[in-house]
Amino acid sequence: MSRDLEFIKQDKDRWGKVYIDISYAVDNVAPFLSEKTLKIRKYYSKKDVLKKYINLLESAESENTKSSFLKGLFGGNKYETLLTSYKRDYSEDFDQLEKCSKCACLNCIKECNFNTCLGCRRNSLIKKCDHEKINITYHDNFTLELTNNNNGRASKYKVLATLQDCELQRQYIIIENLFDNNDKFILYYYPGISEDSYGEITDSKEFDFVVETLESANL
Repeated sequence: MSRDLEFIKQDKDRWGKVYIDISYAVDNVAPFLSEKTLKIRKYYSKKDVLKKYINLLESAESENTKSSFLKGLFGGNKYETLLTSYKRDYSEDFDQLEKCSKCACLNCIKECNFNTCLGCRRNSLIKKCDHEKINITYHDNFTLELTNNNNGRASKYKVLATLQDCELQRQYIIIENLFDNNDKFILYYYPGISEDSYGEITDSKEFDFVVETLESANL
C-alpha cells in the first residue's frame, strides 16, 4: 500500500467515524430542538468542514487508486500533503468536532439551563450531565498561573475539570499543579469576559458534594 493510500485509509477510519456520529446526531436531535438551539450546537455549525474533508478523502482515494501504477514508478505523496494542508487550515474545527463526537450533549434533546456550547472552551467536552442539576466538563490544554496566598509563590496548574451546578447557579474548577500532582484545589469558578476569577469554598458540605460528584465521574 502506498503512503498516500495508507494515510487516506487511516483518516477515513478516524474522521469518517466522527462524521457519521455527528451526522446521526443532527438527524436525531433536529426534530426536537428549536432552530435557535440547534444552531448553538458547535458540531452543527462546523459539520460541513468535515463533510468536505470526507469528500476530499474519497476523491483522493479514487484518483490514487487509478494512478497507483505510475505512483509505483515515480513515488510521491501529493495527496497526503494536500489533505494535511486542509486539516491545518481548519485545525480548530477538527479538534472541536472530535470533542463534540464524544460529548454528552451530542444526542441530547433537552432545552436545558446549562451553559451548553455557548460556554464551551476550545478542546473541551461535557463528560457527564444529569440534565437537571450537574454537568462536568473535561478540558485539554487549559492551564492557569495562580499565586499561593500563604507563601506568595506563583505556580502553574492544569485544569482537570469544571463543574456547573444549575440549581445553585454556581461553577467550580478543579486544578492540579503541573509539577506536583498532590497539589490540587477545588475552587469557585467565575468565568469573565477579559479574565476569570476564583474563590475558596468555605462550606464543608458543599465542598464534599463537589468531591463526591467528581469521584462519581472517575476524575
